[in-house]
Amino acid sequence: MTTNTYDAILIGAGHNALVAANYLARAGRKVLVLERRDVAGGQLARESFPAAADADTGFTVDPLHPGGRLRPDIVADLGLAKFGLDASPSSKSPCIALLPNGSRLHLVADGKDAATLASIRALSDKDAQRWPAFVAFMDKAAGFLDAAYRTPMPRLPNVDWRKEGLPLAKLGWALRRLGGRNMFGLIRALSMSMVEFTEEWFESEPLRAAIAAVGIHGHTLGSMSAGGGFTLIHNWLLRGGLAHPSVAGGSARIADALIAALKARGGEIRTGAEVAKVLVQHQRVRGVRLVNGEEIAAKTVLSGADPRRSLLGLVGAVELPPEFVWATQSIRMRGSVAKVHLRTDGSHGIPAGTLLHAPSLKYLERAFDASKYGEISQAPYLEITANGDVVSLHVQFAPHALRGTTWESQRGALERLAIATAGGHFPALPASIRQTASILPTDLESKWSLTEGDLNHGQLQLDQFFFMRPLPGWSNHRTPIDGLWLCGAGVHGGGGISGASGRNAARAVLKSNSTM
Repeated sequence: MTTNTYDAILIGAGHNALVAANYLARAGRKVLVLERRDVAGGQLARESFPAAADADTGFTVDPLHPGGRLRPDIVADLGLAKFGLDASPSSKSPCIALLPNGSRLHLVADGKDAATLASIRALSDKDAQRWPAFVAFMDKAAGFLDAAYRTPMPRLPNVDWRKEGLPLAKLGWALRRLGGRNMFGLIRALSMSMVEFTEEWFESEPLRAAIAAVGIHGHTLGSMSAGGGFTLIHNWLLRGGLAHPSVAGGSARIADALIAALKARGGEIRTGAEVAKVLVQHQRVRGVRLVNGEEIAAKTVLSGADPRRSLLGLVGAVELPPEFVWATQSIRMRGSVAKVHLRTDGSHGIPAGTLLHAPSLKYLERAFDASKYGEISQAPYLEITANGDVVSLHVQFAPHALRGTTWESQRGALERLAIATAGGHFPALPASIRQTASILPTDLESKWSLTEGDLNHGQLQLDQFFFMRPLPGWSNHRTPIDGLWLCGAGVHGGGGISGASGRNAARAVLKSNSTM
């Protein structure tokens, strides 16, 4: 049975889909967002863990991202300040590298920060002198990447220069404005490994390892993998430096503001409404069918799910060209992240900031090596954050597909490994723990619909970025199905928390509608 007709239906209520929905609703479109879970917000929605058998209360966390920020221009465009979202970056949040000798390397993405310079100087005078230039370069490189993420990518090789030439020319000018040295430095950095890139800047191993850790965070890369320079610049852009930006109310506050803004604009959100099928007739989208059989009509559908799930799962290979199906199957996901959340009595001894357990470049590479063979890294890279009495451990590498065992049988082992590794730096932590809850790569797939547990809806690598994201020739949010668009993290501008891909998709839809 077909119910109400909408101008646009959005599949999934993650932050990118919510951003796109807000832009469409602001333009006067009748918008419906459908979310399979009972809560909207996607990766940013709060997660509550029930009380353990020996506890009288559970706890609530930001499950996947300890911090984040939407692009400031999106916050301004959508007036999200009126809904409680502060767009100002938290640039002074410290990133703290936990060193093997018990000391700590304090890093703030500010070339003039006295505490950072003193901390680096304790390792190397030369590196302290280089730090301001490094921060300046990274800020300029991130600025260019931000400009690139704002620029619609045409479908190579068929570029309509009359319509698409000006944005590309502006992007080229943004690159040229970096100046000759920075321009060539950026181009070289994109393909470099973290070992190569950091070696050109610094001599101190702890400093280089800390920077490399941020570069591979959330990506299935080692310190010696090509393309680490790109992922470092990408993460620097999203964080505003090395540390996660803090948001009052946590990263879930971003989703709260987007939901409130959409409702104020007349948009609708339905939770517990899983889409089973995108309805297609004569290569044209005509709506969606829910798992309960309900059909909802719309001339435009935007999917916030990853490209593989959207196209092969919800549309189906039978509706798509064979070469397109093969290319979609070839998108590399390869998630390798797990999370361990700890409710403590508050005596854990962990300071504020983003804390890194990444002793050396070789350590990071060996941790990555384990994932190549379907194994959990027994000496993992950890990122540690604390919010009151809750401690969160980001664990790499934890490959989605384990060899010779199952994730459910390894849940306890992963939790013990993460706690022991963090406890090596904070001896009071293990005794302070009152409850442990973990999110495995298989949980990311089953609960958050992240294919292979990939937080980025597809690895951010050189053959899967810009013109080639999600697929070569399909970088403008369109699909072979007229009226079906992609707006999630798996398209250009996506990966992490920024909202760029959702905004870009909505603008493409509105531009297309205006020319029809």
